[in-house]
Amino acid sequence: MSVTRRYREAWEGFWREAPKEEGAVFWDADPALAVGLHLPLFEPYLTDRHLPLVDLGCGNGTQTRFLAGRFPHVVGVDLAAAAVEHARRADPAGRATYRTLDAAEESEVRALHAELGDANVYMRGVLHQCQPADRRPLADAIATLVGERGRAFLVELSAAARPVLHGLAAGPAGPPPKLAPVFRHGIAPGEVADGAVPEYLRAAGLTVLASGELPLATTESGPEGTRIELPSRWLVAGRAG
Repeated sequence: MSVTRRYREAWEGFWREAPKEEGAVFWDADPALAVGLHLPLFEPYLTDRHLPLVDLGCGNGTQTRFLAGRFPHVVGVDLAAAAVEHARRADPAGRATYRTLDAAEESEVRALHAELGDANVYMRGVLHQCQPADRRPLADAIATLVGERGRAFLVELSAAARPVLHGLAAGPAGPPPKLAPVFRHGIAPGEVADGAVPEYLRAAGLTVLASGELPLATTESGPEGTRIELPSRWLVAGRAG
């Protein structure tokens, strides 16, 4: 299967309109507050740091470029061609490579695995944005990409993030400026039960090796001027043994 046309067009529209400036997108946090905090949790479980690393749902590539400074071969992939173009423009030195990928389309994922071999996977805040029918195929895609030797690191909003986001959206002035485009394009964060994410991974044949809680930093501030952070959970997964 592949994602719906409406879902693809929603993301294309979002990224076509997204500003090019660093930090202009709601979740485009400084890597020191995002992947920089995730790597110390991920690295102890890597069986081979020399495997390619796939940043699944790379967006404009902010986290991808950080990863490229720490792994020998990093590939940023995203459903939206407009996002991939943002990422390429922001990386003139070509520290990473970027391409479009519909991770719900099995043939595309298998083709990428055939090209790269087993890979480590980093994915931040993608599953909860997916339509429900796409979540199982996305977990299957992660399992295909990691193969036998790779590991996957996922960060997803926890159920506790939903009231925070709804509270932001329902404020007297409406959603904060950086969050408003997300809702306007119809890609507002959905709800994934905390226990569902590990179940998706297990159903795909992966074992959850570690998990925990860590706030997901955004680039937006609340009325009191403090950075908005959303409750999230992280997991490391791979093949058993």
